[in-house]
Amino acid sequence: MHAEGTGAPTRHVIPWQDPAFTDPAALDAELRRQFDVCHGCRRCFNLCDSFPRLFDLIDAAKTGELDGVDSKDFKPVVDACTLCDMCFMTKCPYVPPHEFNIDFPHLMLRYRVAENKAGKVTLAQKEVRKTDRNGRLATRMAALANWGSDVHNKLGRWVLATFANIHPNAWLPKYQSTSFVERARKHPVTVNASAPAAGKRKVVLYASCSGNYNKHDVGLATRAVLAKNGVETVVMHPACCGMPQLEIGDLAAVSASAKKVAAELVPMIDQGYDVVAMTPSCALMLKFEWPLIAPKDANVARLAKATRDVAEYVVEIAKKDGLAEGLKPLAEPMAVHISCHSRAQNMGAKAAEMLRLIPEANLTVIERCSGHGGAWGMEKPNFPVALKVGKPVFRRVLDIENATNAQVLSECPLAGDHIVQGVQELDPKAKQAPALHPIQMLARSYGIEEPR
Repeated sequence: MHAEGTGAPTRHVIPWQDPAFTDPAALDAELRRQFDVCHGCRRCFNLCDSFPRLFDLIDAAKTGELDGVDSKDFKPVVDACTLCDMCFMTKCPYVPPHEFNIDFPHLMLRYRVAENKAGKVTLAQKEVRKTDRNGRLATRMAALANWGSDVHNKLGRWVLATFANIHPNAWLPKYQSTSFVERARKHPVTVNASAPAAGKRKVVLYASCSGNYNKHDVGLATRAVLAKNGVETVVMHPACCGMPQLEIGDLAAVSASAKKVAAELVPMIDQGYDVVAMTPSCALMLKFEWPLIAPKDANVARLAKATRDVAEYVVEIAKKDGLAEGLKPLAEPMAVHISCHSRAQNMGAKAAEMLRLIPEANLTVIERCSGHGGAWGMEKPNFPVALKVGKPVFRRVLDIENATNAQVLSECPLAGDHIVQGVQELDPKAKQAPALHPIQMLARSYGIEEPR
């Protein structure tokens, strides 16, 4: 958002290698400058826990103003930020190019970069967020990993809580016994040569850590729907997008991932491939965050322009080429949660737009943060906060399910699982099916058999 007709919102390159970026005095001055604007506005009071924490600090100060707050008390405000970007995208009227130049999420990121540089990020925080390495290891012993991380395994969860700081009640992703890249290589799909888009498009599916090691159903449905629509696909996963490292301010690691992935995908772009990221957070990184972190890398810039979100790409096919025939009405109503990192891509509610391509679609759209926040939402201090922030979504889903028995959908795999867990926390008797990705409903509408 922006105020006073100053122009479309924009973001600045992140000068993370400049010593001034992590200089304690400069950082504190910028925290105070932006926090004072937030204090005078308070439009973001109901988005996440960062803003209530900030405003409570100010209100409890002797002066009732920011000058009465000690800088050491800012840390809980920073710790509560999930980098969802909703304040920047949907609430703040003072984002650049407004002269106030407010970018709260990137200010929180700057604080975390300084913490990381000062050695304040724990070993557990770093290791938990190595999702690519963890996924490669876990797929080799998936049964053991899934057994050890199950919430009903008290000993396993005690170990994770003690040594990895993972909350014992937080649901964790289940692992597959092989990667999606390998599965796709062994099981090619037949492309529909009679579809309107046949011969016009080919796609690299950037698998993402979740898609590669955990949620194969999403990738299989995506590949099948694209094949039905005449689109050839190749599945690749050169490396993690770096979102977990972004959470802890390790921008050197993010930059390295960006350069590695871009270097491997740009040759595919040269061959005429589009890039479709299977997870919203990854799409956000490729399209928006990477160019701000590695602004001089030409490959990163080219990849950003070539990347689409799953639903965004299907809607693009529908509008420019037309979809293949065969979509049938579905019996069940649908409740689709539009994830924060989908909204942050500033492309509209493409998941809802895609689902409305299904004839007679009975659809309810939920646009509010699930509260999860990636690895952040699994950690012991944050999981209760994640449930608190997501409670309005859980209540809405529970009301919809009680009224219509709708299938719950979310583009974000972690948000989907978190919503299901949150609903069960509200009502243990709720009989809720696992959340699905919207592309899986399009596959159902086409009559595509779900994988076993």
